[in-house]
Amino acid sequence: MIKEIENGVVAPKGFTANGIHAGIRDNKDKIDLALILSEKVGNAAAVYTTNKVKGAPIYVTISNINDGKAQAMICNSGNANTCNADGVEIATKTCKILAKYANIKANDVIVASTGVIGMPMSIKPFETGIPAILKGMGNKKENAELACKGIMTTDTVMKMVAVEFEINGKTCKIGAMTKGAGMIAPNMATMLCFITTDTNISAKCLNSALKEAVSDSFNMLSVDGDTSTNDTCSIIANGLAGNDLIDDTSSNEYKAFVEALKYVTINLAKRMAKDGEGASHLIVCHVTNAKTTKDAKIVAKSVINSSLLKAAIFGADANWGRVLCAIGYANADVDVFKVDMAFKSAKGVVETCKNGAGIPFSEEKAKEVLLEDEVTIEINLNDGKGEAAAFGCDLTYDYVKINGDYRS
Repeated sequence: MIKEIENGVVAPKGFTANGIHAGIRDNKDKIDLALILSEKVGNAAAVYTTNKVKGAPIYVTISNINDGKAQAMICNSGNANTCNADGVEIATKTCKILAKYANIKANDVIVASTGVIGMPMSIKPFETGIPAILKGMGNKKENAELACKGIMTTDTVMKMVAVEFEINGKTCKIGAMTKGAGMIAPNMATMLCFITTDTNISAKCLNSALKEAVSDSFNMLSVDGDTSTNDTCSIIANGLAGNDLIDDTSSNEYKAFVEALKYVTINLAKRMAKDGEGASHLIVCHVTNAKTTKDAKIVAKSVINSSLLKAAIFGADANWGRVLCAIGYANADVDVFKVDMAFKSAKGVVETCKNGAGIPFSEEKAKEVLLEDEVTIEINLNDGKGEAAAFGCDLTYDYVKINGDYRS
């Protein structure tokens, strides 16, 4: 049984966090540096952007956790540290400064940045900010919230969650926080996600579990079809829950951990979609009875990425033809003459298509359904047992406004 609990990334045993204004952003009211620290070195794993242009911190983190170990996660907002000639040097120095003041190893640090690409970066805010942030570390809800605020850019709300579950009679916990509201497309969705857990799990199993969870959550998330340069989803497991080591991906204990991790990442993926830049609707595309799970995922992503469909949802227009169109150009094995679809929300369900052809429906009822802030597009491909869901949002006027003057 998975139960939601308080305190985000500091809910698991042995983790502390904090966030401060270090001077990376001009606005002194904005927290721009976040730190998560484990009391002991843990096993670690991460997945990263598929963009060929990568933020400098990614290269440093890949090198640091090559041994499957980490003890800290540090992230700044306001500057992506991407496409800077000295970017890797700054990210490396950041790890060394943290190591010095926190009494840990520099290569046990996961480092990340988010913000504007191509802006010059200075090490000075880290030189003064790291000693300051360490003084306020704690394991209370407010500590988790300060850290979460420190990674936000165009996000309008904090995105954090924690759960507890049982393995071999021991209570295990997972906590996480994310940022991301724009430049979000599958594989990976533009985002930073920091996950903590006190579960005792091997680095090999942790890496496998993270990839499995991300496959069904952040890699099924899209706001605007743009893949960023800094995407990183990382996790540290310090083992303080005291369960027997999980070291077999076929074990029930591993499956229980993956189920809890998926709960966390899917929860956050939905929150990110709902907080998409300028968004007024969360859109979930649920595909059933595809020939394979892969086909279901391809179709769900295709629909959720359609700008025309996103615009129709913004206007509460039941233009189901745009859904069929997106299914048709998806690179999936689909018999379009078997497709059924419907729009669903808290106001009910409106069926619009059977066997690939339109059926009569009430436009008034459809508008009522689509005016809700959470809308599900139900697609039944009637051709197998594959199933998947993708998460996105509508396309509004505000998206253009936000991205028209993002640098300012």
